[in-house]
Amino acid sequence: MKYRQQMKYGFFDDENREYVITDPATPWPWINYLGNTDFFSLISNTAGGYSFYKDAKFRRITRYRYNNVPMDAGGRYFYIKDGSTIWSPGWKPCKTKLDAYECRHGLNYTKIKGEKDGLLAEVLFFVPLNTHAEVQKLTLCNQSKETKKIKLFSFIEWALWNAATDMENFQRNFSTGEVEIEGSVIYHKTEYKERRDHFAYYSVNTEIDGFDTDRETFMGLYNGFHEPQAVVEGKPGQSVAHGWSPIASHYLELELQPGETKDLIFLLGYVENKKDEKWESKGVINKTKAKTTIANLDSAEKVDVALDALKAYWDDLLGIFSIDSGDAKLDRMVNIWNQYQCMITFNFSRSASFFESGIGRGMGFRDSNQDLIGFVHQIPERARERIIDIASTQFPDGGCYHQYQPLTKQGNNDIGGGFNDDPIWLILGTISYIKETGDFSILDELVPFDNDANIAKSLFDHLTISFDHVVNNRGPHGLPLIGRADWNDCLNLNCFSNDPNESFQTTENKTEGSKAESLMIAGLFVVCGRDYVDLCIQLGKTDEANRAQKHVDDMVKAVKQHGWDGKWFLRAYDYFGNKLGSEENEEGKIFIESNGWCSMAGIGLEEGMVEKALDSVKERLDCEFGIVLNNPAFTRYYIEYGEISSYPAGYKENAGIFCHNNPWIMIGETVRGRGEQAWEYYRKICPAYLEDISDLHKTEPYVYAQMIAGKDAHKPGEAKNSWLTGTAAWNFYAITQYILGIRTGYYGLIIDPCIPADWKGYKVTRKFRGATYHIEVKNPNGVNKGVRQILIDGKSLETDNFLPVMPKGTYQVTVELGTSI
Repeated sequence: MKYRQQMKYGFFDDENREYVITDPATPWPWINYLGNTDFFSLISNTAGGYSFYKDAKFRRITRYRYNNVPMDAGGRYFYIKDGSTIWSPGWKPCKTKLDAYECRHGLNYTKIKGEKDGLLAEVLFFVPLNTHAEVQKLTLCNQSKETKKIKLFSFIEWALWNAATDMENFQRNFSTGEVEIEGSVIYHKTEYKERRDHFAYYSVNTEIDGFDTDRETFMGLYNGFHEPQAVVEGKPGQSVAHGWSPIASHYLELELQPGETKDLIFLLGYVENKKDEKWESKGVINKTKAKTTIANLDSAEKVDVALDALKAYWDDLLGIFSIDSGDAKLDRMVNIWNQYQCMITFNFSRSASFFESGIGRGMGFRDSNQDLIGFVHQIPERARERIIDIASTQFPDGGCYHQYQPLTKQGNNDIGGGFNDDPIWLILGTISYIKETGDFSILDELVPFDNDANIAKSLFDHLTISFDHVVNNRGPHGLPLIGRADWNDCLNLNCFSNDPNESFQTTENKTEGSKAESLMIAGLFVVCGRDYVDLCIQLGKTDEANRAQKHVDDMVKAVKQHGWDGKWFLRAYDYFGNKLGSEENEEGKIFIESNGWCSMAGIGLEEGMVEKALDSVKERLDCEFGIVLNNPAFTRYYIEYGEISSYPAGYKENAGIFCHNNPWIMIGETVRGRGEQAWEYYRKICPAYLEDISDLHKTEPYVYAQMIAGKDAHKPGEAKNSWLTGTAAWNFYAITQYILGIRTGYYGLIIDPCIPADWKGYKVTRKFRGATYHIEVKNPNGVNKGVRQILIDGKSLETDNFLPVMPKGTYQVTVELGTSI
């Protein structure tokens, strides 16, 4: 058994790759994600959450109430009535005191177990591979010495329509609800007879003793989830929803002898039919696909086989990169939870979590490109598809939609574009894919602009246009114009909003005549621009490489001349051409983003700029819980800066610890060769190292949060917005490629660790283009950086720190750090 330590709310079970929650009253709902393609569910440790197909806005299947009182209201619930006692396996919604409780969040599955008065109830939740349904396997075991006669009620609440209008258009919604009940299956077919070709269903693999499909009949108009009228009375209403609020509830009367165990398989599913195959007969939906799925999963044995297949799927994914460092916390993050979170961010971008409703946001252009760098080694074929989807929302001038809807893959007009950093991220995502796979053919793919195939160009042309979007949008100092914003959506230098009803990101973008320039985009352009130049060289496009290199060199000169403030890099110039992120400013003297990217780019490395900038970050931005975004925090609203100054000091973009950009400083420190500092920054925000402060931190101790309250906040160290954050990809990128130093190249792996001097070494297994490399890094001389020699199967490599692509097979690689011979 590997390292295990019981904390207040639970512990890591590394052997089973689970986080085990032993107290249901966690400081915030600690959730998990089910499903990995098309059908998805969010589930909390008390079985709260919801399900959807592809798009949480347009194909929401079950309803969820955000920001409600009590918290985490609504989900997939089982009510057990044992005599006069009513309880639920997940504690909520009844909150009846349980004799025992446990929630095991695993990789795309969750097990919730409750025990009361000798009855054990465990529910396994997961979405089987290639299945549009959520399995809920309920196992009941009578552990008492007496026969148990219980009444069981299932419950979910339908919401299969536009999730935004679900909260707005009651005069219509209350008149459209329709269901069918056939045997033990409840079908939700609201709006199916007109414009929808999809429906949902909720089944159980045994004969039922009753049902309810009307919410008010089941709940009682003035009752909460904790006391549904049908459960309290111990009998269903046999209600058939017609309008109002459809639900699905099965009623079963069960008898269990002492020691007897019974498995029940509930299935929450989704079906799409072709338009000419919608009906079985007039008014009766075609249930063929639903019945097939139900038959495939109608026994405990079939469900167990499906779960084993899901676990094997994750065995394969997590076997591509793994580390044995001797530090259980580092190993569990790199080997399990960080990679798992990267996959979740790939699936959802920033759209559906317990902090994002999935309604107002789609898949982000910049977000998805960044997420690519965290998961491309796991599922490169899906990364390829995602790159094409992203590029297809670009405009001919290189600009792009900021987001697109996952169901339609069309640009989201509600958000629009104008974020001038967006295009350049396409270079980062595409090159990361090519270096992982060696697949240069993706560059020849014809990709439309704004999803218009009539104006398609090759993906390489999209990269060129992305590069030139920066070149063609520079300000008076030769630095990139910021547009609506750069990576920091809340730095709205062209907004000037006085209306609290406006969104800072969608109000008028007053860019005409603006002098607002971004040093963050400048550093990003240099990093990605050099990658673009190198790509052109690999392709034999010498003239284009030379042209692009000149623009990169010009940007470096502009940053040195106009972006340096003496001890750190400026953040920006505002609309009027005034400095931001300068010692000259009263507040907001220094920012993390520009100093991170300009240090990653190595701008002014020889002149000492990088070292000074990183030292200033340490001095002014670092604190106990991570690196804050800016300092000093803004204490008043600066209309010329926008949303960033609207937050209280220490929160979000106003001097909060925005974990997404902490890795940029980590990578900058590896450029400088300071392994101790890079590692210190990594540990500070890594959730596994924060488990013992869960009461303060609040969010899950197994995944990263977007933001931790900074040193100026009322409660420093308190986290918000977990799961869907670029923090996941960037921290995996920083630890694996720059601290551990196993980096992909076009024709092999680059081995370039930057670690604390007191590390003796570590082992990494890396599968790369069909070969498996068992890499042992040794540090006998106690250095931070520098590869002395590499041996592959005992033979020395002629190249310094480059491990070329090898034929399929397994190779033993020894890397010795130290001064080169």
